[in-house]
Amino acid sequence: MNLFRAARAVAGSDGDGPVDWTAVGAAAHAATDPGDLSLSLAERDGYADDVSDARAGIRDAAGVGFDLPDTIEVQNRHHWIDANVETFRRLLAPLEGQATLVPSLARTANTGSMAVTLGFLSNNVLGQYDPLLLGEGEHDHGLYFVHPNIVAVAEALDVDRDRFRRWIAFHEVAHAAEFDSAPWLASHLESSMEHAVSELAAGRFDRGALDDLNVTMTAVEGYAELVMDRAFDEEYADLREKLDERRRNVGPVSQLIRRLLGFGMKRRQYERGKAFFDAVADERGVAGAAAVWERQENLPTNEELDDPDVWLRRVG
Repeated sequence: MNLFRAARAVAGSDGDGPVDWTAVGAAAHAATDPGDLSLSLAERDGYADDVSDARAGIRDAAGVGFDLPDTIEVQNRHHWIDANVETFRRLLAPLEGQATLVPSLARTANTGSMAVTLGFLSNNVLGQYDPLLLGEGEHDHGLYFVHPNIVAVAEALDVDRDRFRRWIAFHEVAHAAEFDSAPWLASHLESSMEHAVSELAAGRFDRGALDDLNVTMTAVEGYAELVMDRAFDEEYADLREKLDERRRNVGPVSQLIRRLLGFGMKRRQYERGKAFFDAVADERGVAGAAAVWERQENLPTNEELDDPDVWLRRVG
């Protein structure tokens, strides 16, 4: 990790746009320890077995058929940054046309902000199912595991590393089940994000669009939590309790960054979505909860997330 090189990369940002994405990647790399990725044969087999077992377990528990992405990678933090710089660039593309009085200063600030964001996330992401939203043409989805973070968090929580890794695998494969079971879901999220960012680029704040996006992501996270719990073949309560406790007890700087990046909202999405799908599964079974992905109209509304009975009556 070299903070001087990171600052130099940001200060040297160039180009015509509001963000120099090449400098973002270079600065995030320089400010982030990539972590050790020297896996033993047992660890490599462990990741493969966990993903395979998660697929079989989720198919049985959820009653849905789905395929895994062709791209499944065990990464270090720099690999994760490289995989996500382009995602951020595509997401924020509508902002490229914004005018500013001092473009070089704005570019430096924007580039620095994006580098801090990617660096922070690369130190916190454990696993990621990436549907490669806003890509051009046909793209395969991806499944990533950030091995140094999984090792570090398992040690910090004082839990068995293999069991923790397996728990993370079940969560990410649950996301793969959602998106493969609902071909419309990726397009729906793409259009929602494009609209929300375009409105911001035009100087408008569309609360309704952001609320709709939040509702969809709450359903996505809540269903994954449900399926993960029902399919996981080991005890998990201690893992969830310890991880929640760790999230609550971060330092002040980390708390600030988490708030700015919406980590509090993400935790609320987990909790609210899980409560909704637990209620649905208790009434209709886990397979019945999968009805939410049959068509876009079956997504719960904001009100239905807090009153699952209304959704159950509407969907039938």
